[in-house]
Amino acid sequence: MDFLSLFLTDFVKQLQSPTLAFLIGGMIIAALGSELVIPEAICTIIVFMLLMKIGLTGGIAIRNSNLTEMVLPMIFAVMVGIIVVFIARYTLAKLPKVKVVDAIATGGLFGAVSGSTMAAGLTVLEEQKIPYEAWAGALYPFMDIPALVTAIVVANIYLNNKKRKEAAYSTEQAVAAGEYSDKKDYPGSRQEYLSQQQGDADNRVKIWPIIEESLRGPALSAMLLGLALGIFTQPESVYKSFYDPLFRGLLSILMLVMGMEAWSRIGELRKVAQWYVVYSVIAPFLHGLVAFGLGLIAHYTMNFSLGGVVILAVIASSSSDISGPPTLRAGIPSANPSAYIGASTAVGTPIAIGVCIPFFIGLAQAIGGLSPIP
Repeated sequence: MDFLSLFLTDFVKQLQSPTLAFLIGGMIIAALGSELVIPEAICTIIVFMLLMKIGLTGGIAIRNSNLTEMVLPMIFAVMVGIIVVFIARYTLAKLPKVKVVDAIATGGLFGAVSGSTMAAGLTVLEEQKIPYEAWAGALYPFMDIPALVTAIVVANIYLNNKKRKEAAYSTEQAVAAGEYSDKKDYPGSRQEYLSQQQGDADNRVKIWPIIEESLRGPALSAMLLGLALGIFTQPESVYKSFYDPLFRGLLSILMLVMGMEAWSRIGELRKVAQWYVVYSVIAPFLHGLVAFGLGLIAHYTMNFSLGGVVILAVIASSSSDISGPPTLRAGIPSANPSAYIGASTAVGTPIAIGVCIPFFIGLAQAIGGLSPIP
């Protein structure tokens, strides 16, 4: 009962906060047919500045922190990114009318991290004066990259195995029909035919190009640049005078854009199985709970703050909206973007921002020890 009351209290606060208010506002004006358009160039600058600020914050904190305290949360972030992909592979992929490769791509996108959702979670914690490790935002790439790499590798392994089975079946049918001989000296032998059919399927998936593509993405590039500058330079003056004061205002504009984008993507979900909607509602909570449980282990063993546990859960409940889609388009070209992008943007992101953030704050408060700074 305590958890329910805490969750409802935080949920009402979240509804009144600029973060969710602008998100809902964007969805409403898009539904009403507004012609308001925020230029793509402005959105790109906003995303860069938000992630640069988060990266600088994490870098400055890492420079002044004990690195051993970060090891376990980072390991858990990697684990969550990988686990989320396999959850989709063995749940969503088993549902009617859901293609396996589309389900794997969806898992990759939900395993990757949304910079905007993470920024929203950090903002809520700061507004409520809940303490957390300043370097917690640096967990972003440790979850994001493993999720995208795992999804692309698993999808390509599945597609290669499918090609092998189809090639073997075609060969067996041809042999049964008497079109091919089993004699080794026969130019059209079964072995030669099978080898020809499986040539493409035997190609191994190269992992480094996937990692390189992720690192080159605009979101991770901005965050990693901020981390590097925070660790190896002294950017405090520009951080305090420029990035920090503008953070909340820029975030509100991004939430407005995301609200409009979410509404526009709803139509794409109609093109694919309705199970994606169900998955998009349940998955953020499930993924967040996995991360929350692992975060508690770090809390009790390494004194990882409950605020940090909430951040880990929030980024796990998010789904990538910037760097993830182009990476998956390149790595899994046969997957349907309407499925994984529609599920993420139209349903997953609003759920993560509007419901999961207060949910995990309330859960941490119910466990005890999460309280505002006096």
